Amino acid sequence: MSKYVLDINTELAQEPIRKGFGRGLLEAGKRNANVVAACADLTDSTQMSLFKAEFPDRFVEIGVAEQNLVTVGAGMAAMGKIPFVSSYAAFSPGRNWEQIRTTICLNDRPVKVVGSHAGVSVGPDGATHQMLEDIALMRVLPNMVVIVPCDSVEAEKATLAMANDPRPNYLRLAREASPVITSADTPFEIGKAYVFAAGADVTIIACGTMTYQALVAADKLFKDGIDAEVIHVPTIKPLDRETIIKSVKKTGCVVTAEEGQMNGGLGGAIAELLADECPAPMVRIGMKDRFGESGEPAELLEYFGLDAKHIQLAAHHVVDRKKP
Repeated sequence: MSKYVLDINTELAQEPIRKGFGRGLLEAGKRNANVVAACADLTDSTQMSLFKAEFPDRFVEIGVAEQNLVTVGAGMAAMGKIPFVSSYAAFSPGRNWEQIRTTICLNDRPVKVVGSHAGVSVGPDGATHQMLEDIALMRVLPNMVVIVPCDSVEAEKATLAMANDPRPNYLRLAREASPVITSADTPFEIGKAYVFAAGADVTIIACGTMTYQALVAADKLFKDGIDAEVIHVPTIKPLDRETIIKSVKKTGCVVTAEEGQMNGGLGGAIAELLADECPAPMVRIGMKDRFGESGEPAELLEYFGLDAKHIQLAAHHVVDRKKP
């Protein structure tokens, strides 16, 4: 028996998160003529092709020149446009971080940087294309908002919200199809975290593809006699401090889960927050200071400990730590 809203025993629809971005960008373009787009020779992969087909006069193919991509975006923003610029996350922000820092963040331009194909679930492309450091890179930049949606439905909502946000934004997208765990009625607001499952014994905080894994782990933990609270954090920066602290004060311990480097990523952000406001036993699930490898997405997630089983084990460990 499960007490959770998400029935993990049923077959959930699967869709790449990036497809939600493509739909959201198209809709944002229809709503606002100032929305423009530019890509670094990956229009189909990043799902900008829908926007390009509908608004060819508002789309620029930059080519394989990611540093130019974001500086062109900064120039468009300076002229009153709302530019979305996309590439693989390994190249943007991986290759052009200094240009993002100087031309976008220093000038506080509302450029929307979209990094697709992030995380080890990129699969066979291997370590060079499995961007794991992007959350840390972007979170440290002044003025930058960092968003990591959990599925394609939320990615679409996030894209529309970004188009209306006056700040620089970074949107992190995964490549492979993943379970759709939200609906049209699920709320989304930049800067908000959401309790996807209420509990009293341990707080599990997750983002992106790992939110589904956290819910699966919570279901297993419930059968183990541990009442887990799952908080989905689609906005890594700014953090929803109130929701997170309230939960950790209730449960007394926390597990974080992300498909990226836990140093400087979501785990780092939560550790910093709790060190300041609410110290508690904590275990972080994420990439442990290493690069990815080639392989199939599912086997890589298991190999690197980024799945429900490892979240479940971490929760048991941290619950034991809080006992007298």
